[in-house]
Amino acid sequence: MVTKMQKSKPQADAGSPLASSVKDSAQQIWLAGLGAFSRAQEEGGKVFDALVKEGVNIQRKTQSVAEEKISEATSKMSSMASDIGTKATGQWDKLEGIFEDRVAKALKKLGVPSAKDVDALIARIDELNKSVQKLSPKAAAKPATKTAAKPAAKKAAAKRPARKTV
Repeated sequence: MVTKMQKSKPQADAGSPLASSVKDSAQQIWLAGLGAFSRAQEEGGKVFDALVKEGVNIQRKTQSVAEEKISEATSKMSSMASDIGTKATGQWDKLEGIFEDRVAKALKKLGVPSAKDVDALIARIDELNKSVQKLSPKAAAKPATKTAAKPAAKKAAAKRPARKTV
């Protein structure tokens, strides 16, 4: 019940219109590919040059934007640094004032006169000198003698004990 199948014979229709149209289509596709390849070779250099020019333009724009951002950041940092410097100076001035006040209090407790006290004493001495000069014009005309000061200095030196040398 098995029947043999007959082998199909190759058709001798190689010249049939279907085979011919397929062959023509394949030929046209091949020629279109060659034409595209040829055109790509011819215009490839032009396209490459155009791409290079576009890349240069983009690079310039990018650099200018980057430089703007850098200058903005630099100016912001400079202003922040000056603000911080101003604040630090203000704090330093406050610290200096506190230090001066505490030193003045400590010197006052020790009985050391302040600059104001010394200035007041100098002004008072000047007033007293003027008053003395008005009262006795002869005493103010006499210069103080230096010879009287010399014997007093020699007496003070003689009272000091001699130092021992080791």
